[in-house]
Amino acid sequence: MANTLPDLPYAYDALEPYISRQIMELHHKKHHQTYVNALNAAEAAYARASTPKERIALQAALKFNGGGHINHSLFWKNLAPSAEVKKGTGGVLKDGPLKQAIERDFGSLDNLKKQFNEATLGIQGSGWGWLGLNPTTNRLELATTPNQDPLLHIFPIIGVDIWEHAFYLQYLNVKADYLKAIWSVINFEEAEKRLSEGASYKL
Repeated sequence: MANTLPDLPYAYDALEPYISRQIMELHHKKHHQTYVNALNAAEAAYARASTPKERIALQAALKFNGGGHINHSLFWKNLAPSAEVKKGTGGVLKDGPLKQAIERDFGSLDNLKKQFNEATLGIQGSGWGWLGLNPTTNRLELATTPNQDPLLHIFPIIGVDIWEHAFYLQYLNVKADYLKAIWSVINFEEAEKRLSEGASYKL
């Protein structure tokens, strides 16, 4: 079965003013679609390959485009219209298991945001910032991955794209402003669902 571009669970302008319609359309229709197309091509080539050398040569394309598809499919669900501006659910962390885990492992949501943003700003070049659950310790951890590498060593709870195409048209080169703004559209309800899934996940 060929990979397909998932629909967004909201309109392209639903995350404004924090993420513009222009960014969302380009990011979803162009960038994510390109990863899907390239992944399908790489998988088809892999299926046709007749030697180990040919299959090995395709590993980089499978990793990059497969990671791009996995990461972005998670990222869209990771976001929701702002509760403050759009009367959505974005940016609101309600009482429950996720809030309890954040307060246990980071002290507070503000501390999590601060540490997450600092770690993600430390990425050299392009990549992703992550909040994940370590299923061995059952504790939340921060992580970063380069390029389009997916998060594999812990279960992803929240992921933030720090590639320039995710923010440059609105925030220019000021990554810190983008990272500060994106918390207003983080879908904590979706993150809490992932926390529940991660508790039984085996790496």
